[in-house]
Amino acid sequence: MVERITLYRAPTTPADADVIAEWLDRRVDATVAVRDRFLSQFGDEALPEDFAEARVLDPDAPETGNTMLGIVRYEERALERPERAGGVIYDGLAVQRALHDRVPTEECGLDHLHVPLLDRVVGTWGDHDGRWHKRVNVLGQPALVSVPGVYEAPAKPEQYYKQQQKHAMLSGDAPPREVLENEVDGEFLVADDPRTTEALCGYALQAYHYLKTGEEFCDEPDCRLSNPHRQPGVIEAQLRDPPFCDRHAELYRQE
Repeated sequence: MVERITLYRAPTTPADADVIAEWLDRRVDATVAVRDRFLSQFGDEALPEDFAEARVLDPDAPETGNTMLGIVRYEERALERPERAGGVIYDGLAVQRALHDRVPTEECGLDHLHVPLLDRVVGTWGDHDGRWHKRVNVLGQPALVSVPGVYEAPAKPEQYYKQQQKHAMLSGDAPPREVLENEVDGEFLVADDPRTTEALCGYALQAYHYLKTGEEFCDEPDCRLSNPHRQPGVIEAQLRDPPFCDRHAELYRQE
Protein backbone atom coordinates (compact mmCIF):
# COMPACT_ATOMS: atom_id res chain seq x y z
CA MET A 1 0.00 0.00 0.00
CA VAL A 2 1.35 3.43 -0.95
CA GLU A 3 1.38 5.56 2.20
CA ARG A 4 3.66 8.41 1.09
CA ILE A 5 4.30 10.25 -2.16
CA THR A 6 7.25 12.60 -2.59
CA LEU A 7 7.41 14.83 -5.66
CA TYR A 8 10.63 16.53 -6.71
CA ARG A 9 10.72 19.96 -8.33
CA ALA A 10 12.07 20.68 -11.80
CA PRO A 11 12.95 24.37 -11.26
CA THR A 12 13.99 25.14 -14.84
CA THR A 13 10.58 24.09 -16.19
CA PRO A 14 7.06 25.57 -15.83
CA ALA A 15 5.89 22.51 -13.90
CA ASP A 16 4.82 23.49 -10.37
CA ALA A 17 5.39 20.48 -8.11
CA ASP A 18 3.58 22.16 -5.21
CA VAL A 19 0.39 22.56 -7.26
CA ILE A 20 0.61 18.96 -8.46
CA ALA A 21 1.08 17.81 -4.87
CA GLU A 22 -1.99 19.74 -3.74
CA TRP A 23 -4.01 18.19 -6.57
CA LEU A 24 -2.88 14.69 -5.60
CA ASP A 25 -3.45 15.28 -1.91
CA ARG A 26 -7.12 15.98 -2.56
CA ARG A 27 -7.56 12.65 -4.35
CA VAL A 28 -5.36 9.94 -2.86
CA ASP A 29 -5.12 8.15 0.46
CA ALA A 30 -1.46 8.96 1.00
CA THR A 31 0.64 11.73 2.49
CA VAL A 32 2.02 13.97 -0.25
CA ALA A 33 5.19 16.03 0.14
CA VAL A 34 7.47 18.06 -2.12
CA ARG A 35 11.25 18.24 -2.20
CA ASP A 36 13.71 20.16 -4.33
CA ARG A 37 15.26 18.74 -7.49
CA PHE A 38 16.05 15.02 -7.20
CA LEU A 39 19.23 15.27 -9.29
CA SER A 40 20.57 17.95 -6.98
CA GLN A 41 19.63 16.24 -3.72
CA PHE A 42 20.82 12.74 -4.50
CA GLY A 43 23.33 13.33 -7.29
CA ASP A 44 26.90 12.15 -6.84
CA GLU A 45 30.13 12.02 -8.81
CA ALA A 46 29.01 8.93 -10.73
CA LEU A 47 25.65 10.32 -11.88
CA PRO A 48 26.99 12.19 -14.96
CA GLU A 49 28.45 8.94 -16.29
CA ASP A 50 25.17 7.14 -15.63
CA PHE A 51 23.38 9.72 -17.76
CA ALA A 52 26.05 9.41 -20.44
CA GLU A 53 25.50 5.63 -20.48
CA ALA A 54 21.73 6.17 -20.80
CA ARG A 55 22.01 8.41 -23.88
CA VAL A 56 20.11 7.25 -26.95
CA LEU A 57 22.58 7.33 -29.82
CA ASP A 58 20.34 6.37 -32.73
CA PRO A 59 16.53 6.50 -32.81
CA ASP A 60 16.50 3.21 -34.72
CA ALA A 61 19.06 1.25 -32.66
CA PRO A 62 18.60 -0.11 -29.13
CA GLU A 63 22.19 0.40 -28.01
CA THR A 64 22.79 3.37 -25.73
CA GLY A 65 25.69 5.11 -24.10
CA ASN A 66 28.64 7.30 -24.92
CA THR A 67 31.02 7.75 -21.99
CA MET A 68 33.73 9.68 -23.80
CA LEU A 69 35.20 12.39 -21.59
CA GLY A 70 33.49 15.22 -23.50
CA ILE A 71 30.06 13.62 -23.10
CA VAL A 72 30.53 13.02 -19.38
CA ARG A 73 31.67 16.63 -18.99
CA TYR A 74 28.51 17.74 -20.79
CA GLU A 75 26.41 15.72 -18.35
CA GLU A 76 28.26 17.28 -15.43
CA ARG A 77 27.42 20.74 -16.77
CA ALA A 78 23.81 19.69 -17.42
CA LEU A 79 23.44 18.66 -13.78
CA GLU A 80 24.93 21.92 -12.57
CA ARG A 81 23.19 24.19 -15.11
CA PRO A 82 20.10 22.29 -16.32
CA GLU A 83 18.73 25.32 -18.17
CA ARG A 84 21.58 24.93 -20.67
CA ALA A 85 20.91 21.24 -21.42
CA GLY A 86 18.67 19.79 -24.10
CA GLY A 87 18.46 17.96 -27.39
CA VAL A 88 19.23 14.54 -25.89
CA ILE A 89 16.98 11.51 -25.35
CA TYR A 90 17.77 9.13 -22.50
CA ASP A 91 16.77 5.54 -21.93
CA GLY A 92 14.05 6.02 -19.33
CA LEU A 93 14.52 2.60 -17.75
CA ALA A 94 18.27 3.16 -17.37
CA VAL A 95 17.64 6.57 -15.78
CA GLN A 96 15.04 5.01 -13.51
CA ARG A 97 17.55 2.38 -12.33
CA ALA A 98 20.18 5.04 -11.71
CA LEU A 99 17.82 7.16 -9.63
CA HIS A 100 16.46 4.15 -7.75
CA ASP A 101 20.00 3.34 -6.63
CA ARG A 102 20.21 6.82 -5.11
CA VAL A 103 16.95 6.81 -3.15
CA PRO A 104 17.80 6.52 0.55
CA THR A 105 17.56 2.89 1.69
CA GLU A 106 14.99 3.69 4.35
CA GLU A 107 12.73 5.28 1.72
CA CYS A 108 12.94 2.87 -1.19
CA GLY A 109 10.06 0.58 -0.22
CA LEU A 110 6.89 0.49 -2.30
CA ASP A 111 5.01 2.22 0.51
CA HIS A 112 6.88 5.45 -0.33
CA LEU A 113 6.56 6.50 -3.97
CA HIS A 114 9.12 8.94 -5.35
CA VAL A 115 8.12 11.03 -8.38
CA PRO A 116 10.94 13.15 -9.79
CA LEU A 117 9.82 15.77 -12.28
CA LEU A 118 12.65 15.77 -14.80
CA ASP A 119 13.93 18.39 -17.22
CA ARG A 120 15.15 15.55 -19.49
CA VAL A 121 13.51 13.79 -22.42
CA VAL A 122 13.21 10.06 -21.74
CA GLY A 123 12.15 7.21 -23.97
CA THR A 124 11.70 3.46 -24.13
CA TRP A 125 12.74 1.06 -26.86
CA GLY A 126 9.92 -0.49 -28.88
CA ASP A 127 10.66 -4.10 -29.81
CA HIS A 128 7.49 -4.12 -31.91
CA ASP A 129 8.69 -1.44 -34.34
CA GLY A 130 12.42 -1.21 -33.70
CA ARG A 131 12.72 2.40 -32.59
CA TRP A 132 12.79 4.62 -29.52
CA HIS A 133 9.61 6.27 -28.29
CA LYS A 134 9.63 9.41 -26.18
CA ARG A 135 7.57 9.10 -22.99
CA VAL A 136 5.87 11.49 -20.60
CA ASN A 137 6.35 9.09 -17.71
CA VAL A 138 8.10 5.86 -16.81
CA LEU A 139 6.11 4.03 -14.15
CA GLY A 140 7.69 2.21 -11.23
CA GLN A 141 9.89 3.22 -8.30
CA PRO A 142 10.86 5.96 -8.70
CA ALA A 143 8.30 7.05 -11.29
CA LEU A 144 9.81 9.48 -13.76
CA VAL A 145 7.71 12.33 -15.14
CA SER A 146 9.41 14.14 -18.01
CA VAL A 147 8.28 17.73 -18.33
CA PRO A 148 9.56 18.18 -21.90
CA GLY A 149 8.06 14.78 -22.64
CA VAL A 150 4.54 16.16 -22.37
CA TYR A 151 5.35 18.46 -25.31
CA GLU A 152 7.47 16.08 -27.36
CA ALA A 153 6.18 12.54 -26.79
CA PRO A 154 2.55 12.80 -27.99
CA ALA A 155 2.49 13.66 -31.69
CA LYS A 156 1.19 17.05 -32.80
CA PRO A 157 -0.85 17.59 -35.97
CA GLU A 158 1.32 17.18 -39.10
CA GLN A 159 0.57 20.75 -40.10
CA TYR A 160 2.24 21.94 -36.90
CA TYR A 161 5.61 20.57 -37.95
CA LYS A 162 5.25 22.01 -41.46
CA GLN A 163 4.47 25.47 -40.11
CA GLN A 164 7.29 25.24 -37.58
CA GLN A 165 9.79 24.44 -40.34
CA LYS A 166 8.40 27.22 -42.51
CA HIS A 167 8.82 29.81 -39.77
CA ALA A 168 12.30 28.53 -38.92
CA MET A 169 13.43 28.83 -42.53
CA LEU A 170 12.11 32.38 -42.82
CA SER A 171 13.14 33.76 -39.45
CA GLY A 172 15.83 31.37 -38.20
CA ASP A 173 13.93 30.79 -34.97
CA ALA A 174 10.93 28.86 -33.68
CA PRO A 175 7.68 30.83 -33.80
CA PRO A 176 5.82 31.77 -30.62
CA ARG A 177 3.22 29.29 -29.39
CA GLU A 178 0.41 31.73 -30.16
CA VAL A 179 1.41 31.90 -33.82
CA LEU A 180 1.29 28.15 -34.31
CA GLU A 181 -1.97 27.80 -32.40
CA ASN A 182 -3.54 30.37 -34.71
CA GLU A 183 -2.22 28.74 -37.86
CA VAL A 184 -2.70 25.04 -37.07
CA ASP A 185 -6.03 23.36 -36.48
CA GLY A 186 -6.36 21.45 -33.24
CA GLU A 187 -5.02 21.90 -29.73
CA PHE A 188 -1.65 20.83 -28.41
CA LEU A 189 0.94 21.61 -25.76
CA VAL A 190 4.24 23.28 -26.60
CA ALA A 191 7.35 24.13 -24.58
CA ASP A 192 6.67 26.32 -21.51
CA ASP A 193 2.93 25.99 -22.04
CA PRO A 194 1.01 27.54 -19.12
CA ARG A 195 -1.14 24.38 -19.03
CA THR A 196 1.88 22.18 -18.26
CA THR A 197 1.25 21.82 -14.53
CA GLU A 198 -2.40 20.92 -14.98
CA ALA A 199 -1.59 18.34 -17.64
CA LEU A 200 1.10 16.69 -15.53
CA CYS A 201 -1.23 16.16 -12.56
CA GLY A 202 -2.75 13.17 -14.31
CA TYR A 203 0.64 11.69 -15.20
CA ALA A 204 1.72 11.95 -11.55
CA LEU A 205 -1.49 10.20 -10.50
CA GLN A 206 -0.72 7.42 -12.98
CA ALA A 207 2.46 6.72 -10.99
CA TYR A 208 0.48 6.30 -7.77
CA HIS A 209 -2.24 4.28 -9.50
CA TYR A 210 0.31 1.85 -10.94
CA LEU A 211 1.95 1.13 -7.58
CA LYS A 212 -1.44 0.87 -5.90
CA THR A 213 -3.25 -1.37 -8.40
CA GLY A 214 -0.69 -2.73 -10.88
CA GLU A 215 -2.68 -1.19 -13.74
CA GLU A 216 -0.55 0.81 -16.15
CA PHE A 217 -3.06 2.93 -18.06
CA CYS A 218 -6.79 3.30 -18.60
CA ASP A 219 -8.28 2.36 -21.97
CA GLU A 220 -10.86 5.14 -21.81
CA PRO A 221 -9.51 8.12 -23.82
CA ASP A 222 -11.18 10.79 -21.67
CA CYS A 223 -9.70 9.55 -18.37
CA ARG A 224 -6.69 11.15 -16.70
CA LEU A 225 -5.20 7.69 -16.31
CA SER A 226 -5.09 7.12 -20.08
CA ASN A 227 -1.92 7.30 -22.17
CA PRO A 228 -2.77 9.05 -25.46
CA HIS A 229 -0.19 9.01 -28.24
CA ARG A 230 -1.33 12.26 -29.85
CA GLN A 231 -1.59 15.78 -28.46
CA PRO A 232 -5.36 16.18 -28.98
CA GLY A 233 -5.76 13.10 -26.78
CA VAL A 234 -3.64 14.68 -24.05
CA ILE A 235 -5.85 17.78 -24.12
CA GLU A 236 -8.98 15.63 -23.92
CA ALA A 237 -7.71 13.41 -21.10
CA GLN A 238 -5.88 15.94 -18.94
CA LEU A 239 -7.60 19.28 -19.50
CA ARG A 240 -11.26 18.46 -20.10
CA ASP A 241 -14.07 17.44 -17.74
CA PRO A 242 -14.97 14.97 -16.41
CA PRO A 243 -11.49 14.04 -15.20
CA PHE A 244 -12.08 10.31 -14.86
CA CYS A 245 -13.98 7.49 -16.46
CA ASP A 246 -16.76 5.99 -14.32
CA ARG A 247 -14.56 3.18 -13.00
CA HIS A 248 -11.69 5.40 -11.86
CA ALA A 249 -13.97 8.16 -10.59
CA GLU A 250 -14.94 5.71 -7.83
CA LEU A 251 -11.29 5.42 -6.75
CA TYR A 252 -10.28 9.06 -6.69
CA ARG A 253 -12.08 11.82 -4.87
CA GLN A 254 -13.65 14.57 -6.93
CA GLU A 255 -13.49 18.26 -6.14
